[in-house]
Amino acid sequence: MADEDRTRDGSRAGDEPAARPASHRPRSAAAGLSHRALRRLARARKRRRWALEGVGAVVCLVVLVAYLGTRSGPDSGDGTGGGPGGVPAGAARPTGLPGADGRTGEAGPALPGLRPRQRPPSPEPTPSTSPPASESAKPAAPLLSVTRAEVPAEVDLTAVGTRDWMHWGLRGGNSTVRKRSGSGEIVDGGGKGRRIGWDGNQEIVRWSDGAPDRWDRGSSDGVYTCGVGNGFSLAVAGSGAPRTVQVYAGIWMARGRLDVRLSTGGPVSTLRLEDPYTSQSAQFVIRFAAPKDAQLVVSWTVEKVYTEHCGNVGLQAVALR
Repeated sequence: MADEDRTRDGSRAGDEPAARPASHRPRSAAAGLSHRALRRLARARKRRRWALEGVGAVVCLVVLVAYLGTRSGPDSGDGTGGGPGGVPAGAARPTGLPGADGRTGEAGPALPGLRPRQRPPSPEPTPSTSPPASESAKPAAPLLSVTRAEVPAEVDLTAVGTRDWMHWGLRGGNSTVRKRSGSGEIVDGGGKGRRIGWDGNQEIVRWSDGAPDRWDRGSSDGVYTCGVGNGFSLAVAGSGAPRTVQVYAGIWMARGRLDVRLSTGGPVSTLRLEDPYTSQSAQFVIRFAAPKDAQLVVSWTVEKVYTEHCGNVGLQAVALR
């Protein structure tokens, strides 16, 4: 009581009352009750939020289903629906005229008023730049050129002679092998002098579609003939289209002369191959175009010799493509 009276007296004596001491026990109990209430309140709010989100999702789904139902509904008759005869909303109709088969360049129906496969009226014809039929029907003008190149170390006649090919000397001077099922456009016209077979060519040839020998993995065989004026005569049938002939030939201590011409007339193209001391080979590439009733004529002859011991020209193969 004395303390209380002194406290009260001190309060009266001063301008402001003294602060009460903290009461920890009642304040601690109140804090425990507040936490439980907050947890219950948070759980209730979470349940309400989940409920609202679920309702929103259901509403969105219903709206989407209703929208899709209106998009895929039956054709309204104005040609803008998604049913038969119309096009999906937002898609453009074809604008081009149908082609020869009654269809446009895009998917879609034919033009209105046309029966199936019926063509629309043709537009006004545009001036043509192509030559008249009488001019376009004319065969190509005769073509003839010849060049010389190095012979590859190995020649695949099956690959370079896609239309026809021919090989000499596999089994002697009178032996030949041809392309099996070839066009037969290469003709061996013979020539002056006796043909002698030998197997010393600097390059080898191979094939896999020959007859009577079906294949050979590498032949150095060929034929040759000695003496000035002697040689070989070949012909290739014209087809009306450009063709390429490859002649694989050589010389030994001689000068060989290659003459190429068309049977229809015109100038003769000539190339020479010469070596006074030893042997030499070449690949003659002939490009020509001639009518079907015409021929390319090729002669390969000895023009000069540099030895008394059989200066000669040789022939190994011919390929046509």
